[in-house]
Amino acid sequence: MFSRVALETILKSSAGVFRESGTLCSFPLAKPWTCSSLLSAPTVRCVAGRFALPPPVRYYARSATIKKTTDHVSQLSDITPTMLKFDYAAVPLAETTEDVVRRLLSMELANNSEKLHLKREQLIAKVQKTKNDRSSLEVRVAILTTKIRNYQEHLQKHHTDKSNKRGMLMAIDRRKKLLKSLRLVDYDAFEKVCEQLGITYTFPPEYHRRATRRWLAKKALCIKIFKEVQKQKAEQRMKESLTLKDKAACAETESQ
Repeated sequence: MFSRVALETILKSSAGVFRESGTLCSFPLAKPWTCSSLLSAPTVRCVAGRFALPPPVRYYARSATIKKTTDHVSQLSDITPTMLKFDYAAVPLAETTEDVVRRLLSMELANNSEKLHLKREQLIAKVQKTKNDRSSLEVRVAILTTKIRNYQEHLQKHHTDKSNKRGMLMAIDRRKKLLKSLRLVDYDAFEKVCEQLGITYTFPPEYHRRATRRWLAKKALCIKIFKEVQKQKAEQRMKESLTLKDKAACAETESQ
């Protein structure tokens, strides 16, 4: 067994070739900076004065896979740059101002939060009952719809944003509860809200529990206990009725 220093000198020198007639010798190619390469490195075989190196192993980097993003239509696409901001839409003086001031007050230079605010007010105006209605079920569904669509557009660009995904799922659950209660209270308003906001209400799946032996035994025990309790209650009610009858009979005999 060669030592590490001897192997290094043999591999570095050009005369590191074993010439043994009729014998086959093999030793590993060791790197001087690794200690475990003597056990895992490929072997070099030399036969009768020949020295054959193994083919070089090249580990090329794999080409990066680019995810194909589908074209997603934003909910803010129908907001034109010439539209005024929500706070200045009802001001008649904003229509007659100069072009520079009008550009500052329009949606051309507005940020994303101002566009979302305008979109939210547009959806609220579609479903609200009165002009000052801000707390009905329809208005709350519209507000949650704007928030959910904003989360979806964000996740189209940033797939690994878990906090936004969690917020989107929570908002979807809240909207489902509101739609369920609205459907039970006023079905016509429920259909109108789904049509105006473009929402498709899906019913929750039915609950099916897997029937295991443990669950069947537990269910049988619970049924047995329930029947026994009902039997005891019936006996107790019978005793109470008998005592009441005895008391009534005693009262009648005493009165006579």
